[in-house]
Amino acid sequence: MNVDWARWNGRVLTVFGPVLILTGIAGFLTPPRLALMSGAPAYDVFHLASGAIGTMLAWAKHPTGIAAFNLGFGLIDLYQAVAGVAGWFPAEQFQYRPADHVAHVVIGLALAVLGWQGLRRPRGAR
Repeated sequence: MNVDWARWNGRVLTVFGPVLILTGIAGFLTPPRLALMSGAPAYDVFHLASGAIGTMLAWAKHPTGIAAFNLGFGLIDLYQAVAGVAGWFPAEQFQYRPADHVAHVVIGLALAVLGWQGLRRPRGAR
């Protein structure tokens, strides 16, 4: 089975970039007592900035940049899951909640694998 990883990376980032932007906006608008996830301003700015970068890469349709973003963001998400539980930077600034940890593990694993697959060269290619 031949999977077009570049196409899958592009499709995912075309949706995920704007979702990150909406997540950042929602974080600023949702009252903390009603939020399932962190509403720390630094966390919301991180989502807005990451979403803007991801969306621009998706619009540019640069397969290597898209796959690298997905891999990098996935690894950052996985780090955030560990950092939140261990109390490492930026846990204090981002004020993670349990739902953040779950999202970081699930999204982080998916994006890291997808991005890594997108950056791999096919067998026999130079």
